Amino acid sequence: MPIPSADEWRANPRKRVVLFGMSGLGKTHVSNLLRGTGDWFHYSIDYRIGTRYMGERIVDNFKREAMRNPFLAQLLKSDSIYIASNITFNNLAPLSTYLGKPGNPERGGLPFEEYCKRQTQHRDAEVSALMDTPYFIERSKDIYGYDNFVCDSGGSICEVVDPDDPADPVLTALSNACLMVWIKGNEAHTDALIQRFRRAPKPMYYQPEFLSRMWGEYLDTHAVAEARVDPDDFMRWTYAKALAHRQPLYAAMARNWGISVTAEDISSVRSTDDFNALIAQRLEAAG
Repeated sequence: MPIPSADEWRANPRKRVVLFGMSGLGKTHVSNLLRGTGDWFHYSIDYRIGTRYMGERIVDNFKREAMRNPFLAQLLKSDSIYIASNITFNNLAPLSTYLGKPGNPERGGLPFEEYCKRQTQHRDAEVSALMDTPYFIERSKDIYGYDNFVCDSGGSICEVVDPDDPADPVLTALSNACLMVWIKGNEAHTDALIQRFRRAPKPMYYQPEFLSRMWGEYLDTHAVAEARVDPDDFMRWTYAKALAHRQPLYAAMARNWGISVTAEDISSVRSTDDFNALIAQRLEAAG
């Protein structure tokens, strides 16, 4: 879908967008708001990953933990209990828990080889979920009658595409179906995200080359063996570097494939009219 003019956006009865950017800048918030109006279908990439593509792996991981407890193991083996993932749009903890963090198993870490295997699984799942977007656009219209569609992408979308490749298959599929919209933060937002992450470090997906480089640098600078790495400390140490790594990738996605809005603008959106007006304003500025 060619990037529309502001007038074309306003006149289009079927508005379709992909929101992308760092987690914590408003993608899910505005997606929930649009869905709440009853006029927009909300497609969450992370939810799709955690249900369709990694749901079985997540539940198997729960079962492995349960099998360590003799009481639960006996009930599980006799089919007396049922273990399931209760993942939702606003609670993606089951997916994060499976992805995990590398380091000392006594601190909840995964061996680096296993961690990399799960990273690869996540990448494959994320690409598949993103490529499902056109299908869900048609599905939302055919089954539910929705004309408007918002794709709430994960923060790692920039890690699984090449924004400077005009033939990138994922970005081609997305941009043919939707308007790509980057929610761009400023230095204050970055500082706030870093501080929040330091308080509660969470699992993330990284490009393999970036992850390998960060892991090697961490081991060297901290003079620590892989099995002794504090998983949370590694995630905190890597996070700010990951933000700096992702920023130019997001910028290239917006420059080559869509438009950008600021996180401040998104935070002021209170209605569908606000959102549509903001997009039209940015299209005018970009045009």
